[in-house]
Order: sequence, then C-alpha cells, then structure tokens
Amino acid sequence: MNSTIDAVLRAAVDSGAVPNVVGVAADDDGVIYEGAAGPRAVGADEPVTADSIFRIASMTKMVCTVAALQQRERGNLDLDAPVDTYCPGFADVQVLDGFDGDGRPKLRAPTSRATVRQLLTHTTGLSYGFWNTDISRWGRTSGAGSVFTTPMVADPGTTFEYGISTDWLGKVVEAAGGQSLDEYLTEHIFAPLGMTSTAFLLDDEQRARCVPVHVKDQHGDWVTTDIDWDQHPDYWAGGHGLYSTPRDYLRFQRMLLGAGTLQDARVISRSSVHEAFTNQIGDLHFPSEMRTADPASTCDFVAGPGKKWGWGLLLDDTGSGRWAGIFNTYFWVDPAARLTGAIYTQFRPFVDPPALQTYADFERALYASRQER
Repeated sequence: MNSTIDAVLRAAVDSGAVPNVVGVAADDDGVIYEGAAGPRAVGADEPVTADSIFRIASMTKMVCTVAALQQRERGNLDLDAPVDTYCPGFADVQVLDGFDGDGRPKLRAPTSRATVRQLLTHTTGLSYGFWNTDISRWGRTSGAGSVFTTPMVADPGTTFEYGISTDWLGKVVEAAGGQSLDEYLTEHIFAPLGMTSTAFLLDDEQRARCVPVHVKDQHGDWVTTDIDWDQHPDYWAGGHGLYSTPRDYLRFQRMLLGAGTLQDARVISRSSVHEAFTNQIGDLHFPSEMRTADPASTCDFVAGPGKKWGWGLLLDDTGSGRWAGIFNTYFWVDPAARLTGAIYTQFRPFVDPPALQTYADFERALYASRQER
C-alpha cells in the first residue's frame, strides 16, 4: 500500500508539479498512511514531514465552523439571529452596487439583515477580492485597511459567494463564547483533540519546522518566498489564520469522521456533524466556476455544476465533505467509506492544475489500496 502512494508523492515532486508534499490518511482504526516527498524548503536538505508546519489558510474555516456549532449546542448562539446581534459593527456593512462615472464605489444598504447561518453558508454576499473583480477594484480605490469594512457584492441570502464570512463568524464566536478566538479554539478544540502544533502564532521551535511558501521563477523553477501571516494581527482570522501540521489536522479530520468524537473527547454532537455533511444552502449552488481576479494568488476554480455546501464543507455526490487552503493544502472526509485524507504543500497560486492532479492521484491511490487489502 505505502509504496504505491509514496510513488504518487515522489512523482509529483520529481515532475516539478509541487515543491514538496505530505500525504496523510486515517480510518476508524486510526492513522493508515503518512508519507512525504521533497525538502521543507527548496534548495535545502531538510525533508518535509507530517510534523512540518503549514499555513492551512481556509482549512481554518472548518475549525471556526465547529466552534460556532459548539456555541449553538451550548445555547449561546442562535444561527438565525442577525449577525449584528453579536457584532454591532456588522450593521454598517453595505452592498457594493458598482461604480459611478468617476470610478467611485456606489454603496447601498442591504435589503435584509444577514444572519449567522448565512455566515456559516457563505450566503451573506461577502466575497474575496482575488475571486471578485468588483471587490478587488473596491480595495484599490477605497484604500480600506480592514477586512471588516469590506462591502457585500449581493444581498444576503440571494447567492453563494465564497469570501470573508468566516472572519466575521470568528468575531461572532468570540462574542458568544466570551473568549478571544485563539483562546477559545485552544481550550475547546485543540486541547481536547491533542492538536499541540496548531495555532495562529508560532513560537521559535515551530517556526523552525514551518514550510515556506514557494512560487516559480521566470525559469519555471521553485523558489522560496517570505509570504506569511502577520505575526501581530489586528484580529484572529477565523477564515484563514491558522498554522497546523498534517499530523495535527488529521486528528481534527478523524473527529469529523467519528461523528464529533476522537477517542475520549467529544467536540461536537453527532447531529451537528451530520448537518455538516448535509446541504445547508437549499436551492442555491456552489459556483460551477470561480474566475480568478488575481492570477498570482489563485487560478480559476472549476468545481463543476450542481455542488452544494454543508457546514464548512464542499459536498460531492459520494457524500464526502472537503475543503482546502490557498497555499494548496487539501482535505476530505468520507463518512460512507469511513476514510479521511489530506495532502499538504506550500505554494501559490491556488488550485494550480498540477496540484489538483496530485490531490486526485493521492486520493485515487488511497482508495485503490484499500480495495486491495
């Protein structure tokens, strides 16, 4: 089993598809695969491992989503309450309705008050600039420095628009839970699950294990960069800010596979996990294609038609839930097959076709190996 999957990872590095890669997987009995190929940093000798630290970016969203579901279960959070019930500043968020003849943004009030449920399902109308040209233009013309001043691009509840909703959700969790998000996640998710290397900030020892973000130079060769999260952030980014290791985050995935439980730790209820793998956007759809507004950050993301969103997860026809991070980290949880896995690398742009192929090849090899057992 391992040699076949190892070969997939090694081929991806040898071909130049990725600068490095780690693959991990688990089933109901525990970890069934750990493998890696390539150096932690291109040009250096130290290998990347399952204990290397990666910026997991939007894989943070599922962690923040679990925190919100915990608060709902504890009676502290009403998913159908307006967001401004918990975060009064949200009442000032407007809708961007294009630009006037002088290029100034045209803003108006939304037709309804966005709810916490809409934060969870990316149906508030809030977007990301790297996937929305209007928000990208707004950022250039407004000079706005805070994510929390970014306008919506549609009225709440009218469309699925992937974006900064989970950063606002982090603020909601803080208000409902009475703790800063970093403290809350550590106490209620990371500590119970034994996730000792997952955090918003790194200490010196963790920094030494961190994988740099890579890009390709003009010759098509991988080079390291100093791209990183702000180590003195203005807020704890529930939508993207965590670092973790493949080994650590696999414990979180195993909790989801275990319907909210890992070993003796119950993190959320079985019913909440079931909801996470159930369509939560009704007749709306995850976009079949999201065109890039910033090719250095992301390629076009082509999900295909008819996809749905649960709690923090893109759902596929098999009942699996999956998501990813912008530096090309990818995970999935398959309740039907009782299997979960992930691959990790660190480079831009996101959803680069060779990276997606590596993910698909790893997943295919893992399922094939199980059938051979």
